[in-house]
This record gives sequence, C-alpha cells and structure tokens, in this order.
Amino acid sequence: MNRRRAWIAAQLLFVVALLFFLGFALRDTWADAGPRIRDADVGDLLIATVLLGAYYCLFVVGWQWILRALDVRVSYEVALQAEMASLLAKYVPGGIWTPAARVVWLRKAGIDAATPLVLSSILLEAGLSAVSGVLVFAAGLVIVGDVNAPLLPLTLFTGVVVFALHPRVFRWLATRVFRPFGGVELPELPYRVLLGLLAFYAVSWVVGGAAFLFLLRAVGGDAGAESIVFLGGVAAVGAIVAVLSIIAPSGLGVREASMYGLVLAVAPSGVALGAVVLNRILITVVEGLLLLVGALLWRRRRAALRSAPVTP
Repeated sequence: MNRRRAWIAAQLLFVVALLFFLGFALRDTWADAGPRIRDADVGDLLIATVLLGAYYCLFVVGWQWILRALDVRVSYEVALQAEMASLLAKYVPGGIWTPAARVVWLRKAGIDAATPLVLSSILLEAGLSAVSGVLVFAAGLVIVGDVNAPLLPLTLFTGVVVFALHPRVFRWLATRVFRPFGGVELPELPYRVLLGLLAFYAVSWVVGGAAFLFLLRAVGGDAGAESIVFLGGVAAVGAIVAVLSIIAPSGLGVREASMYGLVLAVAPSGVALGAVVLNRILITVVEGLLLLVGALLWRRRRAALRSAPVTP
C-alpha cells in the first residue's frame, strides 16, 4: 500500500512539474494560443467532434474484431462502454485502472471471459494500432516533406512490437505473463486477421487526422487536406508516447508536448499549441459522451429483451 501511494504521489508530482515547465517554456506561445482557443470556430469544433467520435467508434469495432478472434463475443454497446471507461480510467493515478476497467465492465455486463483473454485483447489492440499508426505517420512524412521526427526510436519501437505480435511469440508471451491471473490457452491469430486489423486501424488513424485538421482550422490554421494523413500519424505518435510514459496519467502533458513539436511542421506555434490543448479537452469530452451513449444503448437493449414475449 505504501509503495502504491508513493507511486501515485510521484505521478502527480511529475505531471505538476511537467505542466509548470511547459507553461513556462511556452509562455510566449500561449499568449497567442489562448485567444485562439477562446475564439475557436464553433462549426469546425463540431465537425472535429463528430470525426473524433467516429474515430473512437471505429476503434471499438477493432477491439470487437480482436475479441471475436479470441472466441469472445461482446455486443457493440458493451464494448463501447468498456473501451471508453478504460480510456477515462487512464486519468486515475496508479496505472492498473485502464485494464481493470475493461475486465470489470465486461463482467458487469455478464460477459464471463477469462481475464487473460481480455488482457491479451488489450495488448493486441495497443500493439496493432501502434504499428498501423507508425505506418500512417511514415506515409504522412512522405506527403508533407521535411519534418524533424524521431525516426530512429519509432523504428526500433515498431520492430520490437512487430516481433512481439507474431502469433507464436505473442502466444508464448501471453501464456507466461498472464499465468498469475489463471492460465489460459490463447488461440493463434491468423495472419489475415492481423493484416486486416492493421489496415483497419490505419483507416481509423486517418479519420483521427481529419478531426485534428478541423481543430487546427478552428483556431485559425490553414493546413490543407493533404496534411490529414500526417496529422493522423501525429495523433498515433502522441498516443504511443502517452502509453509509454507510464508515470504521467493518460500521458497528460507528455502527449501534448510530443504532438506540438510535430504539428509545427504544418502550423505556426500558436495554432499548433491551441489545437493540441483543444484536442486533449475534446478527447476527454467525447470519451465521456460515448460512455454515456453506450450505457443508454445497453439499458435500452436489456429493457427490450425483458419486455419481449417468451415463445414456448
């Protein structure tokens, strides 16, 4: 218990220190970004919100796909609730709440899936979406041109993840890592499923890039449609950094810093900072709204099942 409290305290201290440092380092840029955020175009914000909601809904479909490949059947509304609850749980210091939220939510909905299967699906989702995101980012670099990007660490990271995702390697790793949760024999995912998921997640990142484009426009940016793929890759890199920076809950501050540095390739500093800050606010709001939508759909479905006539 004392170790957990110390870890939570360290996380909170890190976030406060990081935000203070970023606020000081970007104080001049913030003087430009602040008014842009206050006067953000409502129409562009609404379009960005719809596109961001579509991006999250696509991610839920991807997780359902992975669960089916692992012989776990989950309805869309339940998967939507579990996914959004786990994303919001990233803000809670401690580091265990993100996977725990999905396991608990599925059990609450009556899905009796083994914990190692659910945890394996989370790792597969994270790994496959990360690899597809790096591929989208690489394609965006080709389209946009000269960008000061951390290519070496991204390449090394991608290589490690691709190796770990190999069906036989992942099965071997999952069996040993999740043994404390009760051993389970994972089915080996076919290559066609893995490749299909990579392509699917790549499309979802492009949708996320379109959402970020409208955030840039909302704060006065003039980036064109040709930057959508690059911005989708930037969002993917930000998500990867958020996951790897385990000391910052939900990658708060770290994600924004990494995205800001990359967005400077297609937008001036005030616009880039304003869009990145709005992105954090918007993703949190959309996650909360989709969690509510999933809960309402689930209750409606349960009510319909209860009221349905029983046939002999």
